[in-house]
Amino acid sequence: MATIEQCREALEQFSRNLGGANGDARKAAALDRSLTCWITDLDLTFSGRLDDGRITGMVEAQGPPPARAEIRLAMTGDDLVAMVGGQLNFTSAWATGRVKLEAGFRDLLRLRTLL
Repeated sequence: MATIEQCREALEQFSRNLGGANGDARKAAALDRSLTCWITDLDLTFSGRLDDGRITGMVEAQGPPPARAEIRLAMTGDDLVAMVGGQLNFTSAWATGRVKLEAGFRDLLRLRTLL
């Protein structure tokens, strides 16, 4: 099972990846939205803001997300680490229910470029 530190590092790496994106992926990542990532097996939520292609102001709190963010992710820590590391394809994980993504329709259309 992935640790809290491994999950935090994976989210920081994901933020760096978004910040380095080009073209359509850069446009998709340029949203200004609140974001939560609930690590279900650790019962821990990372919250922050997707701001101009980076995750900023990331904090963590025990339990599921306390407030409804505009973009909401839920997955196990192992799946987060595997996705960011390139061993797990987001689309496959989402299609099989291993990863849950909730967002407004417009945001989903923009985010699909990243996936």
